[in-house]
Amino acid sequence: MKAFVHEGEAGLIGAKYIDIEEKHPSNKEVKVRLKYAGLNHRDLFVLYRHGVNDPALIIGSDGAGVIEEIGSEVSGFQIGDEVVINPSLGWKDKSDAPPEGFQILGLPDHGTFAEKIVISAENIELKPDHLSWEEAGVLPLAALTAYRALFTRAKVKSTDTILLPGVGSGAVTYLLLFSKAIGARVIVTSRSELKRQKALELGADVALDSNSDWEEALKGEKVDVVIETVGAATFNKSIKQLRNGGTIVTFGASAGDVVDLDLRSFFYGQLNLLGTTMGSSEEFKEMLDFVSKHKIKPVIDKVFELSEVDQALKRMDEAEQFGKIAIRISE
Repeated sequence: MKAFVHEGEAGLIGAKYIDIEEKHPSNKEVKVRLKYAGLNHRDLFVLYRHGVNDPALIIGSDGAGVIEEIGSEVSGFQIGDEVVINPSLGWKDKSDAPPEGFQILGLPDHGTFAEKIVISAENIELKPDHLSWEEAGVLPLAALTAYRALFTRAKVKSTDTILLPGVGSGAVTYLLLFSKAIGARVIVTSRSELKRQKALELGADVALDSNSDWEEALKGEKVDVVIETVGAATFNKSIKQLRNGGTIVTFGASAGDVVDLDLRSFFYGQLNLLGTTMGSSEEFKEMLDFVSKHKIKPVIDKVFELSEVDQALKRMDEAEQFGKIAIRISE
């Protein structure tokens, strides 16, 4: 079968479109013929984390398709079912943190940038009816991450005001859509005027230039919750916008891992700092129910063919996208 893999040299140099051996499911697995997949920043990171001497690895964590083959001990699914892939491996129940052995699909196991995938039946769920294949294929990883950050960790309410720095990534567009679905007030930031305008069209209440003075632009308004996905470049500006007793949740550090924190201001402000990443199978099911209930549709930036994943990775690396980049595998 055709697949997009990483093999050999680190980075994009080692990324290639090749033929790879097709596998068959064991007793508790299914084989899914994939229709669409979605790109995540993780896919860029895997190009450097995957060992240069390791066998070829199919990258990709997001995907949706049709069950083509089914193991003898699998129940609840049948050949022909339309499903989405849950990329969270080894994390079944909602908990404070993932258990020992938790992994994400696409490293070390083969991922979704291939014509077919063999995966445990525990890691598939029925595709929401209102989603197209394109939309379902880009949903899993970023939507699960956003859901856990907002509802499990921050425990957001409809009365909250939420600050989302760096709007434009897939995860932040989901954070925006989910927050507006419950009726919360949402403030976003971006250096791009085009991205700020698109965010307003999606329902954002306020869109700030990331390089501006946020305190001045908001005229003293404070927020209840910040979901920080940028990192060092915005972290302290984000904290300054929190009300006393407010909560900041972080799961991204694309603009720097290390920050200086004014501890005195932090503890006098009674602030809450929470980390998060991905989510459990329980939260994945909750996320799908939430998306179905509110008829939420992912924002698609651009579609690439499976043979063009290298071009898609370059687009993401240059931060050109707004929403999710989709990979078309089959019709």
